[in-house]
Amino acid sequence: MSASIKIKNALISVFYKDGLEPIVQALHKHGVKIYSTGGTQQFIEALGIEVFAVENLTGYPSILGGRVKTLHPKIFGGILARREEASDLKEIEEFEIPLFDLVMVDLYPFEETLAKTNDEQTIIEKIDIGGVSLIRAAAKNFKHTLIVADKSDYSNLLEIINNQDGSSNLENRKLFAAKAFQTTSHYDSAIFNYFNLEAGLDSYRLSINEGQTLRYGENPHQKGFFYGDLNSLLEKLHGKELSYNNILDVDAGISLIEDFEEPTVAIIKHNNPCGVASRNSLLEAWKDALAGDPVSAFGGIIVLNRTVEIETAKEIDKIFCEVLIAPDYSSEALQILQSKKNRIILKKIGSLPKNRTVRASLNGVLVQDKDLVVLKPSDLKAVCSKTVSDAEIEDLIFADKIVKHTKSNTIVLAKNKQLLGIGCGQTSRVDALRHAIAKAKSFEFELKGCVMSSDAFFPFPDCVEIAHLEGIDTVIQPGGSIKDDASIDYCEKNGMAMYFTGVRHFKH
Repeated sequence: MSASIKIKNALISVFYKDGLEPIVQALHKHGVKIYSTGGTQQFIEALGIEVFAVENLTGYPSILGGRVKTLHPKIFGGILARREEASDLKEIEEFEIPLFDLVMVDLYPFEETLAKTNDEQTIIEKIDIGGVSLIRAAAKNFKHTLIVADKSDYSNLLEIINNQDGSSNLENRKLFAAKAFQTTSHYDSAIFNYFNLEAGLDSYRLSINEGQTLRYGENPHQKGFFYGDLNSLLEKLHGKELSYNNILDVDAGISLIEDFEEPTVAIIKHNNPCGVASRNSLLEAWKDALAGDPVSAFGGIIVLNRTVEIETAKEIDKIFCEVLIAPDYSSEALQILQSKKNRIILKKIGSLPKNRTVRASLNGVLVQDKDLVVLKPSDLKAVCSKTVSDAEIEDLIFADKIVKHTKSNTIVLAKNKQLLGIGCGQTSRVDALRHAIAKAKSFEFELKGCVMSSDAFFPFPDCVEIAHLEGIDTVIQPGGSIKDDASIDYCEKNGMAMYFTGVRHFKH
């Protein structure tokens, strides 16, 4: 706490006026001379406080429909002057420039405008020029000037003025400078990303202002952070804070459940589904999802796409789960589920972004479009003469949805819209199938009549041979292998049905 500077001159020009009045009153109380423009000037005048127009200082009015107001040496000189430099102070005196100790400037709402309209001219007019320049100038000269660039810091500024007798110290100014550059860099990233939608430059910008420190990362010896606005997607109703691993599982669960329209329950463990079922009621969906693998369900993440009522809550409460996610809960159900102190109960209030996925890799990041494909019956191409019932077609689509959200290599076995067995994250597709079969048998499921789904094509007929020997005669896969005919021929000769989708679902 050093280098205290009394605030004598302040430049205030803000878009958001909420919370501004007490700051202006406090500055006036400390005898600060306030300079302003346009709407902010009118706001201050309406408070009965003396304010000096920027245009009287510069000798130029606001021109070009307000596009040029503050871009003038008499403004920027007063912000950027180095007060330890005699030559700077000499020029300040020569040109009668006031030294600004405080600059309060925010930016036109570019992102907010972008979210509301596609009209290019409206969007372009919300690209701030003077504001960004003022913020950067004041932040650069933090040794002498305090910059407030966001309305979220109004209360912090008021506290500084009141607690420090109208002065700022170096610690204040350096912290606010960092926040200012955070504001401008985020703003410029949003503008670049807008223009790059059309330009298609090989450059990527990701800027997120919200963030939180997690208890730890994937393991206790690793630090962990989350950057994003969880509150726009999830409302926490009960329990401890989400961990790094919880967030990964929650993402996997929500991604999966958003592909289902009928009442569905999914149980997630280590980013993979271990139980999924769709039924006419949520209670039955829960019972059959749990039956798919009651062992792996212990300590898992449960995701539901309907309001949780009391009977379903009673059944869920019988097992230990880390996190529960649903669009809503009845008051009686919530009371039951809150009986476990650490159980995290989340209400899903938004949807996941539908654009791209980003992950760190090597010394950079990998960016790709999300896999948003959800098959319809008309998307399936029969490649064998045997046909199947509408119910089996529904099972094929059900299984394909699960395959899409499971680590490769993966095989899914399903029947009557229930996951029976899954083999995931295997280095061999044959191993994935054998693992899925073993899982299903360990919980005494009858495999005859179930369907098999694969995330990628079969390079050899070995998987369909193994499936057939287990009584599995209906298969869905992307197709596309140079040896597709080998699998097709085996299925045709053995009375199996096979459908190609043309869509691979690798997930690494």
